[in-house]
Amino acid sequence: MEIFLVEDSSLVRARLTALLDAVPGANVVGEADRADTAIREILSLRPDVVLLDISLAEGSGFDVLLAVCRQAPEIDFYILSNFTADPYRELAERLGAREFFDKSREIERVREIVAQRAAVHP
Repeated sequence: MEIFLVEDSSLVRARLTALLDAVPGANVVGEADRADTAIREILSLRPDVVLLDISLAEGSGFDVLLAVCRQAPEIDFYILSNFTADPYRELAERLGAREFFDKSREIERVREIVAQRAAVHP
């Protein structure tokens, strides 16, 4: 299962990569810290899963969701953000995100979800 990371913090990207490297069948195929780069790379690579932050160096995760979900609805998006209020969650769901996680408290849950998905869809 191919995964693309969209996160503005290099430390968080490194932590996510380390967590996902331990998941059998999961392979991080790319990463971006800006919306425009993420959109271009995701549409080019067509990964199975995108882990997406809302706040990016340029643009937002919502820009990425809006652009990519229309063109590639088969890609599963999981939001991982510090902006966890209901309006953010509701917008993410409307734009096509499968799940929304609190980055400060649920990063391990992301690994669990990816591991479950990789076990079912290698």
